[in-house]
Amino acid sequence: MLYPGIIKKYLDFLPVAETSIVTLHEGNTPLFESQRLVKELKLPIKLFYKLEGLNPTGSFKDRGMTYAVSKAHEAGFKAVICASTGNTSAAAAAYAARAGMQALVVIPKGKVALGKLAQAQIHGAKVFQVDGNFDQALNVVKEVAEHPKVSLVNSINPYRLMGQQSAAFEIVESLGDAPDYHFIPVGNAGNIVAYWRGYKKFYEIAKAKKLPKMCGFQAAGAAPIVEGHVIEHPETVATAIRIGNPANWKFAEEVAAESQGFIKAVTDEEILDAYRKVAQIDGYFCEPASAASLAGVIKMAQSGFFKSGDTVVCTLTGHGLKDPDQAIQQSPPPIPISADAQALLKHINL
Repeated sequence: MLYPGIIKKYLDFLPVAETSIVTLHEGNTPLFESQRLVKELKLPIKLFYKLEGLNPTGSFKDRGMTYAVSKAHEAGFKAVICASTGNTSAAAAAYAARAGMQALVVIPKGKVALGKLAQAQIHGAKVFQVDGNFDQALNVVKEVAEHPKVSLVNSINPYRLMGQQSAAFEIVESLGDAPDYHFIPVGNAGNIVAYWRGYKKFYEIAKAKKLPKMCGFQAAGAAPIVEGHVIEHPETVATAIRIGNPANWKFAEEVAAESQGFIKAVTDEEILDAYRKVAQIDGYFCEPASAASLAGVIKMAQSGFFKSGDTVVCTLTGHGLKDPDQAIQQSPPPIPISADAQALLKHINL
């Protein structure tokens, strides 16, 4: 039997007319246990990665987008619109195409990974670039979304977060309970809110016996929640979380407090170090923003934060192929050799 996607699997939590369901069979992503990295870094924990880059468009955004677009389709909207640094636009364009709806995408000037922009374009979205940052782009789409035929599908759309909570359901089903800690990147701050709501729902219906502490990480150059004020010109190599005024700021702070967790910052250097480590030691290629969660784990472990045996889940939000330029920049160039085996063997340490 084909896996049906998150809406049909969790229909009690995601009600919508069956004829309006728009799915690419998203969800059901692996929970992948770290093996070599925990040993090499002497981490005293059980560490799992939720591989959200294995969703259909390569990021966690598919979970929210399937439900947001399905509800828009059910309500009779003709188009969906979003502001995006990349992943949201890719998902919106793909699900709109699946639904036979128009996708309108507004991106900030510069700092959008080409892999993500390519996705939005190939799926047929109309892409517009504003001379400003993400927050300014979001202001533009909010105004346009006042049109009665256009549905806004950024994470301020409540259906987005309802879909995204399904990842927490899957983690509980995989582990048999919630983890002790959940580490997650924070950009627009919708995902940390969605996971917490998902864990709480499963706790309330006794599918989980405990609740995790939610630990969010912003990039130091784009850390308005940590700094306590809007960042007018956010800067970070992690483009997916390059946001200076998160739409879900207040809710994210409430989640951190209620779960007895926190929201902290990691530097670009720490993010890139984790980005390389998860690829080269544990074998999974994530985009830089995803690595903020692992950078947070490493940083907290170095301060003696964890108890031996703690269970920690890191959300790796998007696949590394979203931003191949960054991978190339972080890797040595190919080694030139002549076309014979002996020339190659000189460079191999066996």
